[in-house]
Amino acid sequence: MKKFAVAVLSLMIGVSFLAAQQQGGWKLDKSHSGVIFSVRHLVVSEVTGNFKDFDVVVRATKDDFTDASVDATINVASINTDNERRDNHLKSDAFFNAEKFPQIKFKSSSFEKVGQNKYKITGDLTIRDVTKKVTFDATYYGSIKGMGGATVAGWKATLDLNRFDYNLKWNRTIESGGLVVGETVTITLNLELVKPLA
Repeated sequence: MKKFAVAVLSLMIGVSFLAAQQQGGWKLDKSHSGVIFSVRHLVVSEVTGNFKDFDVVVRATKDDFTDASVDATINVASINTDNERRDNHLKSDAFFNAEKFPQIKFKSSSFEKVGQNKYKITGDLTIRDVTKKVTFDATYYGSIKGMGGATVAGWKATLDLNRFDYNLKWNRTIESGGLVVGETVTITLNLELVKPLA
């Protein structure tokens, strides 16, 4: 009986390992990837920034990624706008509250091909204590064999969101009536993914 139980356990482990392999995991090359955001400032200009610490996991078994899924995590405290005072303001409760809500998360629910190398990636985006369904517009730049022989894929995904929807509600108006910081934030993900060699 004990031998039978061991055999069943070994089989289950083997099946789980095979299933994990078949999930088609892609590893993020962080040195060639970035999470960038931009927002209007004083109505007439635009300020950009980025997050230094993030991770994106893409799983796909099909070459055209039509069965893909995405899990992304961004560490809020890594926000960077090349201005320490502004960065600290963004980390405060006026915006992200990095201490209480340390991560931004996205988990896809659908990955739809809508044209030649064009995709709609829909899923749940969580910022602070708010989760909403959003859709990224994505472009697949293609795949190629990298320097070490592993397959490398390139993606760009963009999303416009209203920061007020996620309780990023700090607000000031200028004399003309416009906002010091605009409502709409554009998020851009430039991703280089590597498929490990078998």
